[in-house]
Amino acid sequence: MDVALARPVTQLPTGPSWAYEIKVDGHRTVLWRTEDGVRLQSRTGRDVTALWMDLAVAAMRLPPGVILDGEAVVYIADAGGTAHISFAAAQSRALSSPRRARELADQHPATYVAFDVLAHPAAGLPDLRPHPYAERRRVLLDVLADVGPPIEPVWSTTDRDEALLWYTTLKGTGVEGIVAKPLRSAYKAGQVWSKVRHADTVDVAVVGFTGTARRPKALAVRLPDGRVALSQRLTTALASVVGPRLVPQAGRTFTKVGDSYTPAAGDLVVEVVAGTTRHAVVTVVRLR
Repeated sequence: MDVALARPVTQLPTGPSWAYEIKVDGHRTVLWRTEDGVRLQSRTGRDVTALWMDLAVAAMRLPPGVILDGEAVVYIADAGGTAHISFAAAQSRALSSPRRARELADQHPATYVAFDVLAHPAAGLPDLRPHPYAERRRVLLDVLADVGPPIEPVWSTTDRDEALLWYTTLKGTGVEGIVAKPLRSAYKAGQVWSKVRHADTVDVAVVGFTGTARRPKALAVRLPDGRVALSQRLTTALASVVGPRLVPQAGRTFTKVGDSYTPAAGDLVVEVVAGTTRHAVVTVVRLR
C-alpha cells in the first residue's frame, strides 16, 4: 500500500480546519490484521512482520480486516529512569535478523503509534481512505478503545496552541515535531499533509544550484556533517539576491540521494534552517 506523506514547512498552518499530531521518531509501518494473522509492511512495501513480532502478536486483538498506518517505536529509559523514544533502538530492530529482533524485543518491547485507520470491514467500512480525516480519527479511537498498549493512537488536537506547546516541551523525548492534517482530507499517496520539525539555523557554504544562475530555484549546500543537500525552493526575494553572486561551473553534479544540480564556485555562505533529525530539511533564511 502506498502511504500518505507530509511536506516540510516552516510554520504550522492556522485555522479551524486543521488537526495537529505529534511526529514520533520511529519506523513507518502499515499494519494489516488479516483473517488469520497480522502482517506489517514498511514504507517501501517490504514485509517486516518478523522484525516486529511483538507488535504482530498484540495486533491479534484487532478486528479482522482492520488496516492501520503508524509508526513502530521503541522506548528507552535514560539514566534518570525517564522513558524516551529512541530511533537508534528502532533502527537496530529494523536492520536485524528475525532471531536478533526477538532478542531485542525481549529487552525493549516496541510500541505501535497509530495515526490512521484505512479499513474496518466489521464496521461496514472496507476502505476508509476516501473518508475525511476527522471521520477516520473517530474510527481509529473506536477501534483501539479495547486494544490497549502497545498499540495506541497518536496524540492529536485541533488546538494549534496546544500543538505548539507539545512542539516546545516534547523536544528531546523522541518527538520530531508536529504534523498538520486537514480535517476534511482523504488519505492518498503523496504529500497530503504538512510537517514542522525541530530545527536550528546554521551557516553553510553554497556549492551549487538548480534552475539558472540568474533565477536559481534552490541551492545545493554543504551541511555541517559534510552532506550536500538541496534547499527548499527559494523565495523570489532570496533568489534575486543570491543569483548575482553565483558563479556557475561546467557540468552537472549529484547529491548522494541522486538530486542533480549545477556546481558553483566561490565562497558564498547562506544561513539555513536545517532539520536536526536524520532527514535533512533545508530552508534558506538569508545571505550571509
